[in-house]
Amino acid sequence: MYKDTLIQIFSEGINEENRIPMENYMKNKFPFLGIKTPQRKELLKKFYDETGILKEEELPLESLKEIWSLPEREFQYAVLSILVKKTKWIVPEHMSWLEELVITKSWWDTVDTIAPNIVGHLFSREPDLITKYIPFWKNNENFWLRRSAILFQLKYKEKTDVDLLFHIIEVNKYETEFFIRKAIGWALREYSKTDAEIVEKFILSNQLSTLSAKEGMKHIERVRMRL
Repeated sequence: MYKDTLIQIFSEGINEENRIPMENYMKNKFPFLGIKTPQRKELLKKFYDETGILKEEELPLESLKEIWSLPEREFQYAVLSILVKKTKWIVPEHMSWLEELVITKSWWDTVDTIAPNIVGHLFSREPDLITKYIPFWKNNENFWLRRSAILFQLKYKEKTDVDLLFHIIEVNKYETEFFIRKAIGWALREYSKTDAEIVEKFILSNQLSTLSAKEGMKHIERVRMRL
């Protein structure tokens, strides 16, 4: 029911003129309907109103799996938008599915929502899951799981387990994959807003890639320029 309704509503926004540049921006890894973010949000609001999906008491897992499986990228964005709005639906029993979301149809645009906004939210409520999953993710052959391990604490601020963050980075600091190097820098930059001194010390005392170090220092250097 939900899948068919969403397909119908999204069909109202199909835009061939937008489709090609959107696909090009994502390296032609996924087909698009050509629905840009502002319009997609409006269409999703219509979907929520017509279906009442957000009033469900539990995660409508099978329906979301069906939507995720659709080829056009906007449908994966729709699933993630729903999950971000209803993080209370997510419980430990859904972890295998969340892992599947990370490793299927993978690219930065989905993983960077899943890791901090969905997995990170669940891990903050269920910290035992960190010790269960992160040791497996931190050096997994799938680099999207490794990126997720680096980024899941992105919004934790003062609640960040700094020792764990630094350990995961140290495990991955010689990685040549761009998305890992970028994630390391992003995580360090974000935590530097909470504790600049410890981040700078870590960067200076570790052989990070130029990209990771440069990204990690951005906020620190920006603040210094304003002084």
